[in-house]
Amino acid sequence: MKQTRTVAAALTVAALIGLTAAPALAVTAPAPAEQAQQAPHTARGTLISVTPVADLTRDQVRAFVTQGGLVAEPVRHGITAYRLIYRTVTPQGAPTTASGLLVLPKNTGKRLSLVSDTHGTMVHRDYAPSVAEDFGKLSPYFYASTGRAVAAPDYLGLGKGPGSHPYMDTKSAVTATVDMIAASRQAAGRLGKQLARGVYATGFSQGGQVAMAVGRELSKTGDLKALAPVAGPYDLSGTEIPALYDGRVNPMSGLFYTSYFLTAQNKIHHLYQDPAEVFRQPYAQVVDGLFDSQHTEEDVAKALPGSVKELLTPAFYEKMRHPSGKLLQVIKGNDGTCDWKPRVPTRLYTSSGDTDVPIGNARTCAADLAANGLKAPVLDQGEVDHFGAFKKSAPQIARWFNTLD
Repeated sequence: MKQTRTVAAALTVAALIGLTAAPALAVTAPAPAEQAQQAPHTARGTLISVTPVADLTRDQVRAFVTQGGLVAEPVRHGITAYRLIYRTVTPQGAPTTASGLLVLPKNTGKRLSLVSDTHGTMVHRDYAPSVAEDFGKLSPYFYASTGRAVAAPDYLGLGKGPGSHPYMDTKSAVTATVDMIAASRQAAGRLGKQLARGVYATGFSQGGQVAMAVGRELSKTGDLKALAPVAGPYDLSGTEIPALYDGRVNPMSGLFYTSYFLTAQNKIHHLYQDPAEVFRQPYAQVVDGLFDSQHTEEDVAKALPGSVKELLTPAFYEKMRHPSGKLLQVIKGNDGTCDWKPRVPTRLYTSSGDTDVPIGNARTCAADLAANGLKAPVLDQGEVDHFGAFKKSAPQIARWFNTLD
């Protein structure tokens, strides 16, 4: 995010914008030459390259996280950070590459536990953790400064990955994250560290939903240590989309996430042939191009109207209210991330004041987990907004992870 990313004051972006609501941060990071590590084969998770991107003292990390709105009390270490390029797959299963951020704490032993930290919605590729100079790195730096390695994927189409981002495609977010974890283990070995088996999975907003799905994938191999998502849109069909229509989600947030979701999902599932089938004029002429990983949130806000009702045609507005057919299939394809039984400590963080991802998402998630035999607590951070839920939750999660070692 650049200094111009001020739209979040009006555009708190539902389920979606990781950390746009805080003021811009300034971090001095070196820009050394890339240390290319050519992969010997093309398997998923194969590390391609490692690029150092930051080297901060403990005091610098404390100043950074404080400026970002987090309490500095859990910070114990300086950090070094690296951009990884690695092999993964597209939503269709074809080979591709992605990037992500590996953060290592300083002044620790050789063996480190690992946090998988999945970020919230971002529209411009340079907002992603491995490239951003500010908010994209806030959460990974924070968790690493508590003494753990952190693997933070950029997702497909963000950071240095090719193409556009397949927003809210849970399947590809999971493969990109799991493959980032594999690449991080390789990179850590080359950097003189060893990552312990067992992953502490967390994430915020869109990344909260991704964290739940990643946890399920890691649990299949016993590689999950704990699960602590924050404010995730786990229930699009039953909570998040209905909340767009009854006022629980603020209009600008709903507008942003609806337009991003529909344009991204159309590239995968072909929901419409002509944008005019879905979007009113003159927006039908521009909306697809706004989400190409090259436009900022300010660009999107300036080009679109003030609400979902003004954006969508009357027919498609009603179809979103009562989805059916392929649209319903696509929406439900991103639900169900809580429909399983974690066999590790699990907590769901949320806030009753969130008008981006209403608390009902977490309650539905908890009900799904309970139906599968796990009673996970829903930790309500009170009358704070979406970003406020993250600011209050992250220190609690860091301290909780420490009790599980």
